[in-house]
Amino acid sequence: MRLPQRFVALTLALALAVQPVAADELPELGDVASSEFSLSTEKKIGQQIMHDIRWREPAYLDDADIEVYLNQLGNRLAAVSSDPGFGFTFFAINDQNINAFAMPGGYIGVHTGLILSSQTESELAGVLAHEISHVTQRHIARQIYQSKQIGIASMVAMALALLAARSNGQVAGAAIATTQAGAISSQLAFSRDFEREADRQGFDILRKAGFDVRGMAAFFARLQQAVRLYENNATAYLRTHPLTGERLTDMQNREQAIPYRQVADSPDFQLVRAKVRAMQGTPREAVKDLENLLQEKKFASEGAIRFGLAFARYRSRDWAGAAQELETMRQLKVSAAMFEHLRADVRLAQGDTAAGLAIYRDAMVRYPLNLGLIYGYGAALITARRHDDALRFAESQLRNYPEDVRLHKMRAESYAGLGQRAMQHRALAEVFILQGQTAGAIEQLQLAQQAGDANFYEMSSIDARLREMRRRQVEEMKEKRN
Repeated sequence: MRLPQRFVALTLALALAVQPVAADELPELGDVASSEFSLSTEKKIGQQIMHDIRWREPAYLDDADIEVYLNQLGNRLAAVSSDPGFGFTFFAINDQNINAFAMPGGYIGVHTGLILSSQTESELAGVLAHEISHVTQRHIARQIYQSKQIGIASMVAMALALLAARSNGQVAGAAIATTQAGAISSQLAFSRDFEREADRQGFDILRKAGFDVRGMAAFFARLQQAVRLYENNATAYLRTHPLTGERLTDMQNREQAIPYRQVADSPDFQLVRAKVRAMQGTPREAVKDLENLLQEKKFASEGAIRFGLAFARYRSRDWAGAAQELETMRQLKVSAAMFEHLRADVRLAQGDTAAGLAIYRDAMVRYPLNLGLIYGYGAALITARRHDDALRFAESQLRNYPEDVRLHKMRAESYAGLGQRAMQHRALAEVFILQGQTAGAIEQLQLAQQAGDANFYEMSSIDARLREMRRRQVEEMKEKRN
C-alpha cells in the first residue's frame, strides 16, 4: 500500500467489520459531538489534511474527469443524508487497494482499486454512503477530540495518526507518541455503535438516492471472500476485525424489506472505470489489456471499453488509433462530458487546434458545469498561446469557483505568457494560499512586489494581501506552539 506512512486510507473492510443489530436498537450519536468539538474546528482540520494530500502526496490522483464524477455521485448521496448541508469533497487516490476513507470536515478519499472492484454503481455508492454517514454523525470528530486545550496543529497530527493506524499500527503508534496524545491509541477503531449507526444511515442514504440497496451486501460478500483468500496480505487491523457472516446477514435482512427494482449504472460510472483501468501499468500494457477485453467481449459496455482503449492509445501517443476508437464510440451513441474532453484533446494532439477548441466550446454549452471541460479548454488556450483569451476565461470562471486551485494556476500561466510578472506571482500566491502554504504565498507576494511591472492598483492589492498573509503566518505559529 502506498500511503501507510502518511494519512493512509480507511480500509473498506475496517469501517464495516462489526456485528450488526436491528436498526431500531441503534443510538443516535451525531449530536453529542457538537458539544465537544465545533464543526468549524473539524472542517479546519480536514482542510489542512487535504492541503497536505494535494501538496505532497504522489498518490493523489489529479484527474478532473474522475474527480468530477466522484463529486457528482457523492453529492447525490450526501443530498439525502441526515445533514445535506454539511459540504463534502470527494477525491481519488491512485492505489489498487480496495479502500475508501473519511476525514474530518467532509473530505472523502476513494482508491482507484475500489472503483475497479465495484461491479455496479450501486456497490460504489454503498461504500460512499457509509463513509458519508461517518462524517455527518461526527464519528471521526469524536475520535480525535481530547481536550478543548489541544491546538489545531496537534489535532491534525492526531487525525493523521488515526487514519494511518487503520493500515499500519506501528506507524500510527509513533505518530501518536509525537502528538503527546497516547490516550487516543485506545480509540483507533470505530466503535460498534459508530459502525452500526453508519451502517443504518448508509443504507437509508443508498435507498433514498435511488440506488440498488442489494449492492452493499453483494460487494461485501465478495470482499469477505477476497479477505479469506489473501488473509496474509491484509492490514493488521483487517486481520483483527474481519468481515463477519452476521454482518452480511444483517444487510440482507434489511434488503428484504425493500421491493426489488433494477437500477442501471450511469454511463459516467462505466467510463470512469474504463479510464482508471487505462491508467494502470505502461501505455502498451494498458492498450493490450483493453484490446483483450474488447476481443473477448468481457465488458458491460462496449462504449466504455472503447473509451478506455482510446485513452490508453492517447497515453501511448497513438493519436490516430485514439481518434478511431472515439469515432466508433460516436457511432455507438455514447454521450458524456469526458468523451468530449478526450475527443478535444486528441484533436489538439493531432495539431488541429481550431477543431479541438471548437469541440471544447460546443461541449461546454452542453455540459456547462463540467470542470473537466473548463480546465481542458483553458489549458488548450494556453498551449495555443492565446494568453489574453485564457486569462479572460480563467477570470470569468473564478467568479463561479473563487477557490479553485486549477483556475488560479490557469490565471498564473496566462499572466506568465503575457509577460506580466507581478500579476503572475500574485496569482501564484493564491495557489499557495488555497493549498495551505502560507510561507510560499508570502514568498510569491514578495516577488510580485519586486517585479516592477505592477500599476498602482495592482501594487495596492499585492501589499494588502501580503500584510494579511503575514498576520496569518503569526497566527499559525502561535497555533503550532500550542
